[in-house]
Amino acid sequence: MIKRGASVENPIVVSQGNNSSYRADEGLDVAFLNQTAAYVLEGEELVLRASKNPHSEVVDRLKMKVGQGITGWVAQHLEPVALGECAYSDPRFKLFNELPEDRFEAFLSVPIVSGGHVVGVINVQNRARHQFKEREIKLIATVGFLVGAEVERVRLESENSILLDRLATRTYLDRAKGILQRELKVSEDEAYRMMQRESQDRCKSMKEIAEAVMLSDDLRRRFR
Repeated sequence: MIKRGASVENPIVVSQGNNSSYRADEGLDVAFLNQTAAYVLEGEELVLRASKNPHSEVVDRLKMKVGQGITGWVAQHLEPVALGECAYSDPRFKLFNELPEDRFEAFLSVPIVSGGHVVGVINVQNRARHQFKEREIKLIATVGFLVGAEVERVRLESENSILLDRLATRTYLDRAKGILQRELKVSEDEAYRMMQRESQDRCKSMKEIAEAVMLSDDLRRRFR
């Protein structure tokens, strides 16, 4: 049992191969899930990306720094925090006047961990007082593990996509510079500056300018 207002000494990180997995038939009461919210770590900020209750006006907009509020504290220390009552009185609590959950009594915040580092935080709140049981915290930690793995997968895919786009842009620029050097008898630096000016004048990316140069050269070669 977690004492009221106490933080768990060690973060509960669920990993594959853990012998003590949670079973749905253990009689866990999930009625305490009045409100859940998921924050994703992006740079040095935690961004609200999902909420059980409709908060379309703050989802993707509400942000806090690591170390700020209970959520930021959990991300910074990699430790869950379970507050059974008067969560808003905790000195770590950050008030957001635009959220009705600011006056909820019970508050559970668990780090989303993947690969040994934090990638976000899951918060669970309850309007009435609620003493969070260890099994309830383990359940949210399990959800956090699953969410963490997905966050990392999406992040890696995004990073790979950005890297591939940069490599493609570099390749296109090199080819376009070569075409301009050949056709206009200019240096590599001059060819690059020409494309740079076109990019600024036409409000197009360097990649788009390079593609246009390559297309023009290809058409000219085909219809000579």
